[in-house]
Amino acid sequence: MGCSLALTLVSFLICLFQFTPCASSVHPLCRSDERLALLLFKDSLSVNKEASADPFAYPKADGWKFQGVDCCYWDGIECDHNTGHVTALDLSSSCLYGSINSTSSLFRLVHLRKLNLADNDFDSSEIPSGLGNLSMLTYLNLSNSVFSGEIPLQISWLSRLTSLDLSNEVDLECPDFRSLIQNLTSLKHLHLSRVIVSSPLPSILVNLSSLSTLDLSHCGLSGELPQYIFQLPNIQFLDVSNNLHLTGTLPATFSSRQLKSLSMSFTSISGVLPASMGSLDSLEFLDVTACKFGGSLPSSLGNLTKLTGLALQNNSFSGDVPSSLSNLTRHQQIQPRCHPFSVCQLQQAS
Repeated sequence: MGCSLALTLVSFLICLFQFTPCASSVHPLCRSDERLALLLFKDSLSVNKEASADPFAYPKADGWKFQGVDCCYWDGIECDHNTGHVTALDLSSSCLYGSINSTSSLFRLVHLRKLNLADNDFDSSEIPSGLGNLSMLTYLNLSNSVFSGEIPLQISWLSRLTSLDLSNEVDLECPDFRSLIQNLTSLKHLHLSRVIVSSPLPSILVNLSSLSTLDLSHCGLSGELPQYIFQLPNIQFLDVSNNLHLTGTLPATFSSRQLKSLSMSFTSISGVLPASMGSLDSLEFLDVTACKFGGSLPSSLGNLTKLTGLALQNNSFSGDVPSSLSNLTRHQQIQPRCHPFSVCQLQQAS
C-alpha cells in the first residue's frame, strides 16, 4: 500500500515537472524590447476623440500600462504563442493623433504580420518609409487616417502582402502604380480609393492572379480601362467609380464567374452592356450610374438571380425594358423600389 502510494506520488511529480516548462513555452511572456517599443510608440502620439470617425472608437492603447507586463494580452495586440513576438497590432479607430516618423519605435516590431492603423488622424503627415522594415507584413491598413504626400517606395518591398489598404488623399506618382505593385504578386485585396494615380493602369495588374478585391474609386484615372481586369480569375469586387475621365468598354465575354460587385458609376465607360453579363451568376451588385452606355438592355440580365442592387440611371439606353428583369423580383422575392432606369435597390419583400 505504501509502495503504491509512493509510486503514485513520484509519477505525479514527474508529470508536474514535465508539464511546467511545456506550459510556459506555450504561453511565453512578450519580449521586453517589444513591450518597450509599444509603450514608446503610444507615448509618441496623443489621444483626441475627434481623430476617429467610428462612433464606437475608443483609445485602445490607453490601458496598456495597467494591463500587466505581458503585452500579448494588451488590447489590440496578438503574439506568436511559441516565441512571444508581437505579430499583430490593431489600433484602428483608436483616437490617435499626431505624426509617425521613420525612426518611430513602431518599426522595431519586425515580426509584425498584421498592422491596422485605420481611422485615426496622423495630421496630414507623410506615410512613413520605415514601413519597409516590416518585411513580414501580410496585412497593412492605413485607410482614412489623414496621411498626405507621396506613397513611399518602401511599401513595394513588402512582398508578402496579401491585403493592402492605402485609401487616403495621397499621391501615387513616385513610385508610380507599376512600381508600387510589381513585387506584390500575392495581393488578394488592394484598396486605393482617393489615391491620386497619375499614370495609366499598368498591364502588370494581370499578374495579380490572386486578386479578389480591387478598389480604384476616386483615383483620377484616365485612359482606357483595360479589359484584362475582367479576366482576373479570382476577382469578386471591382470598383472604378468616380473617375470621370476613365474610358473604355466592357468585354464581349467574361471569363471570371466569381464577380459579386461591379461599380463603374460616374465614369466615361461606354458601349453596350453585353449579353454575356448574364453569365455572371454570382453578381449581387451592379452600378453603372452616369456612364455613357447605350443600346438596349440585354434580356440576359434576368439570369442574375442573386442581384440585390442595380443602378442604371443617367445613361442612353433605348428600347423596352426586358420582361426577363421581372425574374429578379419573382425568383428572389425582392421588390424594386424604382424604375429599372433609375437607382434600383432591390430588397427582400416583407
